[in-house]
Amino acid sequence: MDPSDAVPIDELWEERRFLLDVAHWMLGDPGAARSVVDEAYHRWYGLPDAVRRQVTVPRSWLAKTVGGICLDRLARPGRGLAGHEEGHEEGHGAQPSEVEEEAGRVVLNALESLSTAERAAFVFRAFGMAPATVADIVGRTEPELAELAARARQWLELRRTRSTTPQQHDLVAHAVRRACVTEDQELLTSLLCSDATAFFDGGGKVRALTGPVHGCRPVADSLLTLLARSPHTTLSTHSVNGRTGLVARYGREVAAVISLDVSDDRVAQVWVMLNPDKLRSWNHRPA
Repeated sequence: MDPSDAVPIDELWEERRFLLDVAHWMLGDPGAARSVVDEAYHRWYGLPDAVRRQVTVPRSWLAKTVGGICLDRLARPGRGLAGHEEGHEEGHGAQPSEVEEEAGRVVLNALESLSTAERAAFVFRAFGMAPATVADIVGRTEPELAELAARARQWLELRRTRSTTPQQHDLVAHAVRRACVTEDQELLTSLLCSDATAFFDGGGKVRALTGPVHGCRPVADSLLTLLARSPHTTLSTHSVNGRTGLVARYGREVAAVISLDVSDDRVAQVWVMLNPDKLRSWNHRPA
């Protein structure tokens, strides 16, 4: 994935808010507006890469698409908004995202200390793969998979604790934040493993990178672009999955949650959550 395709957080959120306003104005229903905007982004990602790169102003393309979807719904009231949303969600759930597929491959290759079944079970737990699907792959029952996943998680947590202490992890996380806030590319690159990988999960609902970024320099470039300095964007350290990570806010809303996998005082993997649906819990936490 080319890090030059990354988009700053403020642009991502302003774009989605604008599209929601357009859809809400046309349909008068916030739930229907979200469904329409999600469908517009689904169509955007459905374009061939070559075609998508030819769109000089993605926001205009998306706005026209949102308008077209709204007009289509208004012209065919018999279809029903709720039924359309249910079918739309079902279609999205049927296919795993490129991020999930790539993340599964990376983890399975990296966790050589686990058996094949344990690795598969761990991926199932970590990335939300359907239990029945994993059971078919490894030839185990679902209860056996749950036991394998728990055992793998305990072993991996033990290894991670041994390889990087919480204090070391905190130092690296704070250094990464400092590098991002000061836009120090050299410092950020030096904090990453040479073969570092970054995953960006936008859920198809913001114009985030659709595939993983490999290599310390490309990862640094993609993060600095995403977290570009803006009057409305702030970056702070926060506990993420039990370890110090980063939280980016646009105004008062959490716009991105970033977890870091640290090995030997360097960041090996970066996980960037941008999906508005998965960030709802962060935006409803008490201050």
